[in-house]
Amino acid sequence: MIHVGILRYANNRYLWWSLALVVVSAILYSTQGGFQPANGGTWQGYVLGTVGALLIVWLLMLGIRKRSYSSSLGSVAGWTSAHVYLGTALLIVATLHSAGQLGWNVHSLAYLMMCFVIFSGFYGIYTYINYPHSMTANRSGSSRSALFAELFTLDNRARELGAKSPDDINVAVRSAVERTAIGGGVYAQLVGKDQSRFIRPSSGADSDGGTPVSNRDQQPVIDFIAGRLPKTNKIAETELLQELLEIFCRRQAVLRRVSHDIRLRGRIRIWLLIHIPISVALLIALVIHIITTFIYW
Repeated sequence: MIHVGILRYANNRYLWWSLALVVVSAILYSTQGGFQPANGGTWQGYVLGTVGALLIVWLLMLGIRKRSYSSSLGSVAGWTSAHVYLGTALLIVATLHSAGQLGWNVHSLAYLMMCFVIFSGFYGIYTYINYPHSMTANRSGSSRSALFAELFTLDNRARELGAKSPDDINVAVRSAVERTAIGGGVYAQLVGKDQSRFIRPSSGADSDGGTPVSNRDQQPVIDFIAGRLPKTNKIAETELLQELLEIFCRRQAVLRRVSHDIRLRGRIRIWLLIHIPISVALLIALVIHIITTFIYW
């Protein structure tokens, strides 16, 4: 995973390389003028465009390098660090190449797609630097599997106690456990949308009666169980309901951690689902840009 060490790899080697590239590109751009204003069609513009195109192709090769485990062409950490800094420098190189001359054409499309890829990369850096730490803190040092193991234990205990409870409590407990929604689709994972439900038994309902209602954050079923405590006169039943209440409160805390973990992991992965396809589309747009340039210019 990307972390702060990647950005500081080899004493910021690739940061200095990128700054040098930007300075040289700026100097080259400044030599334009005279009869022909700065644009991508001057020899300086062609040089900047060639550098930018080569950078795009090289940046796309990071995915290949990550999967080439026996490669001796530098470490993955070094490639990733260079990817970050040279990708940032590409934004300036390409802008100087275009001289800010954008319009409704394939050339501008390639430029805008490049900007989208680069800025999505910035978001990726942010997620890989910050979210792993947040995930570890959210789990309190344990693993996701440990959270699910604890949830499994709580669910089993809740069912056992529910079976010993009055019918309405048993219905509520069993349905709350069985209808707990974890994860879901992409949107549900990213925003942490909770679609959990439970059956709220009507007065005098049998084991199959009641109405399914929202059980968001497990709070409705907790309130339902807590609402029964003042109505019971039996010590054994009171103790049983109190233990159930404790289990569901603990279960609520575990589910919050699981949901937050899923949300953070989803935000780490979602940018790749955008970044990689758009990067491939950028390569296609770049090829079209080059071909049309040589044909029509």
